[in-house]
Amino acid sequence: MAARDSFIDFLRDQLAPLGPIAPRRMFGATGLFCEGVMFGVIAEDALYLRVDDLNRAAFKEAEAFPPLSYEKQGRTIDLSFWRVPDRLFNEPDELIDWARAGLAAAHRVAAAGSRAR
Repeated sequence: MAARDSFIDFLRDQLAPLGPIAPRRMFGATGLFCEGVMFGVIAEDALYLRVDDLNRAAFKEAEAFPPLSYEKQGRTIDLSFWRVPDRLFNEPDELIDWARAGLAAAHRVAAAGSRAR
């Protein structure tokens, strides 16, 4: 289910310290882009941020939730986006810290993809 416009607007305001946030609807969810990379996904009014080996420990609390996933040929495919705990919506500074970590991971993933090509 696509995210509500009001939730997208709320997140754009909350994440404004990162720079311009560009939401794009895709595959029933909404991707969040900043600095040319997708660092987050909104699905069913939940925010997921990009996770990699370097920021996984910082996102330890998010392990309580399943990662963003989809079904393909009867299998569940987990993506490297972990759900942000709802409590962070009341902790704007901490939310920005998490978002910065997700943005840094997105840049690392993009750079690794560029090197592979």
